[in-house]
Amino acid sequence: LVDMAYQGFASGDAEADNAALRLLVADGHPLLLAQSFAKNFGLYGERVGALSVVCEDAAEAARVSSQLKLIIRPMYSSPPIHGALLVAEVLNDPELSAQYYKECESMAARIKKMRTLLREKIEAEQSPHDWSHITDQIGMFAFTGMCPQAVAELTSDHAIFLTADGRISMAGINEDNVGYVASAMNKVTAERKLGAN
Repeated sequence: LVDMAYQGFASGDAEADNAALRLLVADGHPLLLAQSFAKNFGLYGERVGALSVVCEDAAEAARVSSQLKLIIRPMYSSPPIHGALLVAEVLNDPELSAQYYKECESMAARIKKMRTLLREKIEAEQSPHDWSHITDQIGMFAFTGMCPQAVAELTSDHAIFLTADGRISMAGINEDNVGYVASAMNKVTAERKLGAN
């Protein structure tokens, strides 16, 4: 199973972001590909995505299709179409497609810059921790290594919201709030080990 929820936001190049997928297919691996366009197209309410299956041959494809129809039919008779039409319109129009890919590149660059700024600002706070994992990662979210207790303090004491496992949206960090976020992260982690209570 390959999950591609943020294609284009990792490197800024949607083609580069699917290099591993292309390698798996070229090597002859059967696979399931789950793609979402909700985030990279800003279509959160539409829940736009696709499930693609790479099979060994046409007979296997027919069997898989039959099973998928059995699973899907009780869930819905007619899936929503508006978001899918928007994605198709953009990807099938050369001018819109070029604009979309340029915007993905810009978003990826902004996220990378925010990762760098966040790490620099936390280190400037004299944090006792190594925060290199923030800049070593790619994509919209960063795993901070903060424990649930540190995350809870970050939320209750500093109004910074992230998942209980310490995953923070880098898209929500900007040049105006990165210093505040870094200072707060340092305050809630200074007396703790990352990943521990």
